Amino acid sequence: MKNIAVIGAGITGVTTCYSLLQRGYNVTVFDRHRYPAMATSFANGGQLSASNAEVWTQTSTILKGLKWMLKKDAPLLVNPRPDWHKLSWMAQFIGNIRNYESNTVETTRLAIAARAHLLEWAEREGIEFDFEQRGILHIYASKKEYDHATRVNKMLHSGGLSRRAVSVDEIRDIEPALQSSLYGGYYTESDSTGDIHKYTRGLADACLRLGARFMCDTTVEDIALLDNGARISFHQQAPGAAANTDELEVDAVVVCAGIGSRDLAAKLGDNVNVYPVKGYSITVPLTDSASQAAAPWVSLLDDEAKIVTSRLGLDRFRIAGTAEFNGENRDIRDDRIQPLINWCRRYFPAVQTEHVVAWAGLRPMMPNMMPHIGRGAHSRVFYNTGHGHLGWTLSAITAEMVGDVVADGCPVDKAVELPLRKAG
Repeated sequence: MKNIAVIGAGITGVTTCYSLLQRGYNVTVFDRHRYPAMATSFANGGQLSASNAEVWTQTSTILKGLKWMLKKDAPLLVNPRPDWHKLSWMAQFIGNIRNYESNTVETTRLAIAARAHLLEWAEREGIEFDFEQRGILHIYASKKEYDHATRVNKMLHSGGLSRRAVSVDEIRDIEPALQSSLYGGYYTESDSTGDIHKYTRGLADACLRLGARFMCDTTVEDIALLDNGARISFHQQAPGAAANTDELEVDAVVVCAGIGSRDLAAKLGDNVNVYPVKGYSITVPLTDSASQAAAPWVSLLDDEAKIVTSRLGLDRFRIAGTAEFNGENRDIRDDRIQPLINWCRRYFPAVQTEHVVAWAGLRPMMPNMMPHIGRGAHSRVFYNTGHGHLGWTLSAITAEMVGDVVADGCPVDKAVELPLRKAG
């Protein structure tokens, strides 16, 4: 049996681990956090949204970024400070505007294909993750935004998605809790929501039951490429643990390291131009009956404000969104959180927002807005990273895709136990 190392224990790393286990591999997962799903997979918007497959590579995105550059509470905020990584990424982003339609269609197809795997795995492994299949409702306050959505709908339809236009009256019927005036909307009944952290932790537990090994609290210091595999040098950073460097030889490596994938790829001789695009969320505790009744159950997506919502059980309401190009900065800024609170007050005024829990995560985004999946320059190095704002939505299908590529490049054979050993 071949031994595979997966770098990263977020949603893409854990789904990759599960997919490889199903193919008969021994899998060791490395992550710098104490538990799986503690970074970008911790508190995102919670949507499983094929209806949000439109990529951002449009001229309008560039114009909005320039317009809002000095507006601290803008839905899309770009730090104007020059940075070579950011500038080179944006140049490639502009170069991919020509692929806007084809990439939107392909992302839609991937998102639809991912659903069956993700839900099948949850049922098979008994994962509870506040799943709600009530659809996703896109809302528009202006005719301009609604007309753009109508054009996008043609691309989504080409990708196989059924999303229908709804009037203001139909919006009220679909989600009676929604307040404020609107122009119209689009509704995707097949989309759903849930808690990504609960799902990832549940699937990680299933991986452990199936024999995977999770090396958490662990920093990967180096990866040395061998003819038929790699040697991983690492150290565990748990309090009180020895600072010794250990090594593990494996038959192949799959990089699922989120925003860390770019640096790892460079060490491995590959160019994976992931950029960290920060998103924010608030989790509103619905501790009183009035708030529980006033919060929506149907998931919402406000395209203009770049805000999404999900209802996580009876007593939690998640509001997430915005995009910030500010490098590897994890600060939670009040001027970025306040628009989320204001949005909640606008559309759901009876929901209490006194004790919201704020969070920020760095989306690993490629300049073409497509996940980077497949083999690297070395025959035993593989990638499943760069999913941007659709990490959970696409994770199950990209895990299956990279699993097929690994199986082709590193076929399973009889079991061989490879022990840890001290470096040097």
